[in-house]
Amino acid sequence: MSSLDPERLRIVLHELRSPVAALEALADAARSADPTTLQRLVELAAVAARDVERLLSDPELLSMRAEDVDLDALVRGFARPAVDVDAGGAHHVRADPTRLRQAIANLVENALRHGSRATLAVRGGDGRVEVLVADDGAGVEPGIDPFGRGTSGAGSSGYGLWLARAIAESHGGTLELDDSLGPGAGFRLSLPSASAAS
Repeated sequence: MSSLDPERLRIVLHELRSPVAALEALADAARSADPTTLQRLVELAAVAARDVERLLSDPELLSMRAEDVDLDALVRGFARPAVDVDAGGAHHVRADPTRLRQAIANLVENALRHGSRATLAVRGGDGRVEVLVADDGAGVEPGIDPFGRGTSGAGSSGYGLWLARAIAESHGGTLELDDSLGPGAGFRLSLPSASAAS
């Protein structure tokens, strides 16, 4: 895949959302499937999982470019009736904006799947910029690895959070579960600030 031109790579990266969404849809469908259908769903899920892993195994795909990203502006783009946003500062990071938007979208989708509201906030300090994402749901069940690669309810929360953490790490950042962000589940995405990165 490294021979693809940058525009084609951008399209491939955008389409990573498709296998991730497919895995989540298959997991939901499997809950009420008969044994024959369930076997086919498992096969389809395995194909989608391999597609995600194959794409992520190429480091060029995870971070195609590094440019100045206004993280507050990016996060404000997620505001809607069920998503409260606190991003009024001027926090900048060096990142691939397409991949960073994907990581935050996965966090927001996870929050809304497990709660009725999501909150996003951008904070900065000590050479880092953080995006805090929390929901008002029940929180993470004991024994669940929120970053595990698997189907929801099977010891992990699926591929969305795993992919978000892979994107964070490819940009020199971290993504961690943070129980201090409220009664539901909370996640802290931390990235080097653009000023610290230069």
